[in-house]
Amino acid sequence: MEACDLVIIGGGPAGLAAAVAARQAGVENILVLERDSRLGGILNQCIHSGFGLHTFQQELTGPEYAARFVSQVKGLGIACLCDAMVLDLAADRTLTVIHPERGIFTLHPKAVILAMGCRERPRGALNIPGFRPAGIYTAGTAQHLVNIEGKLPGRECVILGSGDIGLIMARRMTLEGAKVKVVAELMPYSGGLKRNIVQCLEDFDIPLKLSHTVVNIHGKERLTGVTIARVEQGLPVPGTEEYYACDTLLLSCGLIPENELSRGAGVELSLVTNGPVVNDRLETSVPGVFAAGNVLHVHDLVDYVSQEAAAAGENAARYILEAQTQTGPEIPVTCGPGIRYTVPQKIRLESRDEDVTLRLRVDGVYRNRRLTVLAGDAPVSSKKRRALAPGEMETIRLSRKPLPVGIRELRVLLEEG
Repeated sequence: MEACDLVIIGGGPAGLAAAVAARQAGVENILVLERDSRLGGILNQCIHSGFGLHTFQQELTGPEYAARFVSQVKGLGIACLCDAMVLDLAADRTLTVIHPERGIFTLHPKAVILAMGCRERPRGALNIPGFRPAGIYTAGTAQHLVNIEGKLPGRECVILGSGDIGLIMARRMTLEGAKVKVVAELMPYSGGLKRNIVQCLEDFDIPLKLSHTVVNIHGKERLTGVTIARVEQGLPVPGTEEYYACDTLLLSCGLIPENELSRGAGVELSLVTNGPVVNDRLETSVPGVFAAGNVLHVHDLVDYVSQEAAAAGENAARYILEAQTQTGPEIPVTCGPGIRYTVPQKIRLESRDEDVTLRLRVDGVYRNRRLTVLAGDAPVSSKKRRALAPGEMETIRLSRKPLPVGIRELRVLLEEG
């Protein structure tokens, strides 16, 4: 069993930012484990621009953004092992790893940071009738084919789901010469950023049909078309069916945090985010195991992933160097109507000199609202927003100093502006 102070599972943007922050905080013996053959994660196939505006004050492509963190990691001499798959994480932080050259080996670090990212929801989870013809891809798979392998999946395309990857692929397929006929979205609002709706759909005259879904897939060997219909109260409306001839269907129907390892270690998971339940130090229910990035909850901007991961790295370093564990009382952060979730779900009251960063999402489209945080009956933070949407994460900075002694919970409310 090899000795190691900190192991970070995942060499994407979250894992790299956490490694840099932990090293700068004083941890020397760090190992980053990445199952792919190179560092950078999903950013390597995101060749569009729009990254880094918050972190580097520059507009970068995904590979450029990743390269900056890879350079920092190498410059700090942080050990990274690619092609390394973590098979198991035990409750005592013992990791079982497999590598093509080193075989199967174990690690027992003082702390672990979960940075495994997320995966796409596949067709099998969507229950769409029809055969299983060629031509159906998740949007991320299509992105890899086009941007990494230089292969165009098809010439006539329909996209189901308006998440950011789906919107970006609508533009990418168009630029490569394909015809994107429609983007159908089950919900009455888009799941992507407003800027992506404008730049990827409106600028290319690609129609977006809200409250619509695919109700049938046509073709046996190769996709020949799909039927979409309007949806009300979760059910297709008879008589609203429309047929679109196409040879490609891209699915952008949500992302699922990769938490099989977390579940095996006994980490408490949220039923809303599908990620770990954490306190304000981003520490999970298993002492010494921290989480950040899309494995914790799905982010809209990679800059926010890096910020959160840096905080996880600093907190893991504090845990290792100062032997600080989850001590003192923790109070829950609860959500009022209109708030889907918050991260963290718990905060400690002991560290009065530290601010708390609350990240949250609303459950619908709202205008002229106020986000208010109550400690008992007393408001301790308030923030007015002209527009809120599920596709855009909100952040509240909260000082612990004015929090009343003896409070039992913090409650986040969405109120009339």
